[in-house]
Amino acid sequence: MSNTEQNSRRNFLKKAAFGAAAFSAPQFIMPVSASAAKAKKIALNPNNVILFQGDSITDSRRDKNNADFNDAQALGNGYAFHAAAELLYNTPSKGLKIYNKGISGNKVYQLAERWESDCLQLKPDVLSILIGVNDFWHTLNGNYNGTIEKYRSDFTALLERTKKELPNVKLIIGEPFAVKDVKAVNEKWFPAFHEYRTAAREIAEKFNAVFVPYQSVFDKAQKSAPGSYWTRDGVHPTIAGAKLMADAWLKAVKG
Repeated sequence: MSNTEQNSRRNFLKKAAFGAAAFSAPQFIMPVSASAAKAKKIALNPNNVILFQGDSITDSRRDKNNADFNDAQALGNGYAFHAAAELLYNTPSKGLKIYNKGISGNKVYQLAERWESDCLQLKPDVLSILIGVNDFWHTLNGNYNGTIEKYRSDFTALLERTKKELPNVKLIIGEPFAVKDVKAVNEKWFPAFHEYRTAAREIAEKFNAVFVPYQSVFDKAQKSAPGSYWTRDGVHPTIAGAKLMADAWLKAVKG
């Protein structure tokens, strides 16, 4: 091989090596953060008490005269029931006690009015709250004069009270959601309703709660079926929608 051919070969190999290094470099200089790589989850311990709280989406026609835990009638027929069924099926040795105390029509201040008996006295180890749709929805028909500021302050005060009484409680905050163009949910909801979603996320961050992004869950689901398949009126889930929510909620915990 001539000197000219050798020099050409060396130059080619140098360029090839440089190109390979440049191609692979981003893997090392742009690592994925630990928080992005692994979502935060709540570890469930033996004999934990889990409490679902909220409005009609959580209530889901539960028998309010039945105060038992792990009972089908007491849990209703919505996402709380589906999530509880999955947990109890998969972790029979843990002895979990699961309650549902959601009440249809509730806004944050109404949770606060019944918080002593329906939350604090139960001493939950894990507290899941989905609240906010009525804090906005009821302003549209003139039945409530709440504001985003009131929602934020009421919710914050409720969680401060909870953490004071139950400092070790683990929190799960569900995102208020609305499926546009399904019966009750129309253009009047937006963009104002988005502020309630944002507030819930910010409150979850403030109290180190696991946040369940229900809006994006329903948005994604509409790629496979229309909104009316997942929710009856844009707010209340169908059977499929309840299972969709339960699956999203279960991602917040680990057995």
